[in-house]
Formats: sequence, C-alpha cells, structure tokens
Amino acid sequence: MIEARHLRVLRAVARTGSFSAAARELGCTQPAISQQMKALEKSVDTPLVVRSGRGMQLSEAGKVLLKHATGILAGLSAAEEEVAAIAGLRAGRVRLVSFPTASSTLVPPAVARLRDGHPGVRVSLVEAEPPESLAMLRGGECEIALAFRYPQSDGVAAPAPSAGHGTPREARAEANLEAQQLSAGTDWSDLVVTPLLDDPLVGLLPAGHPLAGREGPVELAELAGEQWIAGCPQCRGHLVELCAGAGFEPRIDFATDDYPAVVGLVAAGLGVAVLPRLALQSVRPDGVSTVPVRTASGAPAVRRVVALTLPDLAEVPAVALMLERLAGAAADR
Repeated sequence: MIEARHLRVLRAVARTGSFSAAARELGCTQPAISQQMKALEKSVDTPLVVRSGRGMQLSEAGKVLLKHATGILAGLSAAEEEVAAIAGLRAGRVRLVSFPTASSTLVPPAVARLRDGHPGVRVSLVEAEPPESLAMLRGGECEIALAFRYPQSDGVAAPAPSAGHGTPREARAEANLEAQQLSAGTDWSDLVVTPLLDDPLVGLLPAGHPLAGREGPVELAELAGEQWIAGCPQCRGHLVELCAGAGFEPRIDFATDDYPAVVGLVAAGLGVAVLPRLALQSVRPDGVSTVPVRTASGAPAVRRVVALTLPDLAEVPAVALMLERLAGAAADR
C-alpha cells in the first residue's frame, strides 16, 4: 500500500537529488529516508530512483508516481486545512430545524451570537414540527432539531378530535394515526437532549370576557363551558388531556397552527385558547386578555423546549457551539 509519508519522501528526493539532502529537508536521518524509499519501491514492485554519479534521478516509474503524488499530496493538504478550519471553528455548517415559535424567538439571537464570533460557520434554518423534525434529524437532513413536549403527560398526549364533524369511526382512525405520529415525536432515547426552557402556557380570552384581567391564575375548570380554539395536533392533544384532568372535554370549534389566526379568532369573541408564552412574543395580542393558567393539580401548565442532536454530531465543534448559543438565548428569556 502506498502511504502519504512515502510520497512526501519521494517528492523530497526528486527535488533535492539525494537521500541525505532529502533527510535534511524533512528533518530526519538519511537511513530513515533510505528505508522509506525501499518500502515504497517494494509496494509498487519496481525501482523508483536511479543513481547517477553522485546524485539520484527518478526512474520512469518514479516520474509517473511523482506526477500523481503531487496532486495527491496537494489534495491531502487541502483536506487537512479544511478539517483544521472546521475543528477551529473557522469554517463548518450547522443545519437547524425548528418549530415556528422557536424560529422567531430563540434561533435569531443564538445564530447572531455564533456569527459574531465565528463568521465562517454557516447556519441554515427550515421549519418543521415534531415528529417531522425528528425524522429529518435521524435522516441526516439537519444537525440540530428544536422540539418540545409536555412534562405533565405521563406518555403521549391523547389526540384531540379535529374541528368539524365526521363519523365516530373516522374520528377514531384519525386519533389512532395522530397518536402514532406523536409517539414518534416524543421518543428521544437515542438523541442528545439539551434542555432550553420551560415555556409557560397562558390563557387567551376575549377582552370583554368576565375572567379577563384577573390577577391570579385561571383554573381550567372555569373555562369548561367555553368554545375552544386549538393549535397543532400535539398541542390539541395536550389541551384535551389538561381539560380531562379538570373534569371536562373541550368543545374545539376551530383548529389552526397559525398563532395570529388564534389571536384573531379569540379577539373576535369566537372562543378561548391556550398558547405558549413564546408564541405571544412574536404576535401582537390585540383585542385579547392573557391570563396565567393552572392545571387541576395546581401546577402551572408548561411545555418543555429542547434542542436535539445525534450523539456523534454533538462532538462536532460547530454543532456543540450552536447548542451553547441556543442555551444562552433561552437563558436570557
């Protein structure tokens, strides 16, 4: 097998014309140069140098090998430099996948701080909710996925019925499908989990609602008779679970993943909602009143926001630094 160190010796011998001069150039002994040349000639099974007077010249085979060695060594040098740049955070790439509220609140300051100190590291972002974002991470489409789940749930939140009407059989089939999808999105056992923050859930009430403006928290049971506006499948499932713990099943008349739409529907008096506080930091809650929400157990309702990556990726310098910057952005909130 031809080794890179043997090619470097061949190049030095060709450039200097002798083993002793090549040894001085490479900082080793003349016998070491001789041994490596013999090893190289043995691996190609033909002489590579020819003695001529007091010097040496390359044989025809040696000249052919030197021609290729020049490109090979140049490629290795470039590869070593690129790897060193990545290891030293002078270069690199981090692909983020995030759910929308984290994209608008946590990601921007984290990426800005990373670029301030390491402008050569490229960061890209696409949006996806779990479980799609976790599938992208495991499929090699990103290095970091931002995700969330609800610590109040013992397992997977029970999927909620969609807004609108359908047969009981259709509703059960849809519920089973959502349960399978949500289960895939909350299994993090094979991933490295970086906790970011616990995001409190807040109640949204129309401005004229009797409970609007209350200083203390609102018990979910106090909203049992309301019409509800729900969000993504995972959030809908968690809402149904919380309400079940408070002794009622919510009447969900509207379901939308668009938080401005939720605010608009509540402001128009068409229902009440529960949203993560992060969502309200990027939406103007005009016409609504926000109130703290307390579960039946008396604990505040929260969702746990995390950054996820694969174990091998966690060792990549740019990925590790991005995780640190995300944790720093979360700590500032």
